[in-house]
Amino acid sequence: MTTQVTTGRARFSYCNVAQARRNEMNGKDEFSTQVLVPKSDTETISALKAAAKAALVAKFGDKIPKNVRNPLRDGDTETKSDGSPLGAEYAGCYFFNTKSNQKPSIIDGNGRDLIAGDAVVSGDYGRVAVNAYAYDAAGNRGVAFGLNHVLLLEKGEPLGGSARLSAAAAFGISPSTAAQPAGAASDDDEW
Repeated sequence: MTTQVTTGRARFSYCNVAQARRNEMNGKDEFSTQVLVPKSDTETISALKAAAKAALVAKFGDKIPKNVRNPLRDGDTETKSDGSPLGAEYAGCYFFNTKSNQKPSIIDGNGRDLIAGDAVVSGDYGRVAVNAYAYDAAGNRGVAFGLNHVLLLEKGEPLGGSARLSAAAAFGISPSTAAQPAGAASDDDEW
């Protein structure tokens, strides 16, 4: 069995794949995203479960400890830490976190590298290539997914707040007045 999985079409949440973000728990800068996989994608779900099982067997052999942490969580039943329900985007999905200390390669559907910091954001759709690995540290045992590659398939509605206004819209500037830089002389100015 392999621990490598390339998902089908999924949605990204808490997406920090182009720029590292400080992990407050370990103090390291990491690239990460939460991946929402539709429950209807049984091929991806089965592959993720098989990879997790293979990682456990590789780490613990045939003596897999009880109560290991499962990386796949159910978006229909999971709640936030305060007990409130997850957002509507989680309905009908399993989700998992994936991270890496190294920047993953990020490409578009034509294989072109995407390097802009906002090339892939929360709410976008794509695929990820991950590897499952088991851990046993400080009494915590389970499986996690390491992030290797990201493929952007489609831009989606942003998650985590409302869309940001353009600077012109925020200041009430119409396109006709926005075209001329402040302080620039117009043809009507007499000198």
